[in-house]
Amino acid sequence: MSSMRQLMKQAQEMQERLQRELGETTVEASVGGGMVTVKMNGHRQLISAKIDPEVLDPEDPSVLEDLIVAAVNEAGRKIEETMQAKVGSMASSLPGLF
Repeated sequence: MSSMRQLMKQAQEMQERLQRELGETTVEASVGGGMVTVKMNGHRQLISAKIDPEVLDPEDPSVLEDLIVAAVNEAGRKIEETMQAKVGSMASSLPGLF
């Protein structure tokens, strides 16, 4: 029974560590040859966005809209990859749990 408690304690510590690391993680994604660049933290919160003035076209805002969506989606994908790598690395330290 104590080994189960120890395993649960390790799992809880792993979850707390993962949340802390995700809060400290930042990814950057650029699209359109760098016309739009965004930064996102590990909790998928957008931290910043930079837009090249050349992409600002009042006659056709859809280009900018598409670039923003693409950049945010790419940043989200990078966060997902980072999270999976961190979970995989942590899980390997808890034999028998996964």
